[in-house]
Amino acid sequence: MGERYDCTECQESLYGQKYILKEERPYCIKCYEALFSNTCEVCQKLISCTSKDLSYKDRHWHSDCFLCNKCSRSLVDRPFATKNDALMCIECYSNEYSAKCHACLKTIMPGSKKMEHKGNSWHEICFTCNRCQQPIGTRSFVQKDGNNYCLPCYEKQFALQCVHCKKPITTGGVNYRDQPWHKECFVCIGCKQQLAGQRFTSRDDFAYCLDCFCNLFAKKCAYCTTPISGLGGSKYISFEQRQWHNDCFNCKRCCVSLVGRGFLTCKDDILCPDCGKDI
Repeated sequence: MGERYDCTECQESLYGQKYILKEERPYCIKCYEALFSNTCEVCQKLISCTSKDLSYKDRHWHSDCFLCNKCSRSLVDRPFATKNDALMCIECYSNEYSAKCHACLKTIMPGSKKMEHKGNSWHEICFTCNRCQQPIGTRSFVQKDGNNYCLPCYEKQFALQCVHCKKPITTGGVNYRDQPWHKECFVCIGCKQQLAGQRFTSRDDFAYCLDCFCNLFAKKCAYCTTPISGLGGSKYISFEQRQWHNDCFNCKRCCVSLVGRGFLTCKDDILCPDCGKDI
């Protein structure tokens, strides 16, 4: 008698029967399927040894059950996508879930490159400048009135030109006397300091920072010799071609303030009436 050759599970003889080896152990077909075959996701039946087992992310299907959830076409040897665990062919998935191109209104297929901006999507070849019609790609662009423009075209068509340098103003800028300036071009004619956001004044159509204006044009205080700007509502005293800051208009002898009071003069000095009695 020869050595017995039995199924590892049910112990039935395998002589003359089909069987499967798993980890060098023999199993009859019935036991193998019961122990190791996968259950189909669709029909919930075991996938037999003689059937093709299609798997995706630890899920299994008969080849006849591996179908698009929308159109029921077979997905065997075809690209597919999933949504909420449902299998779909690429066409159905695209129609159902993929973005539509803002320009051509066609579906942007999964896996193809798309451009996005403020909630809109474009095919890469549809994302073009409205003026030159060239693809924008990853270059900088400006959106105006719902259209996209590459920077050179936007500057040519819409950007204001700086009065000083004659170049386009693409961001920011300063408006002075109804004329556009770059911030870096709008400077004091004297010291070249930028005036944007600073207090300044003008003379003969030229802009000056307060320091330069005072040094160049303001009258000097007869007492402290520093400029009297008179800007911003600051007050000063003027008498016979001489000017004083309010704080500097004091009696030469007793230093009392003479603002709003009578006073006397002695050569270049100003005196209060009391100190003037001794003149």
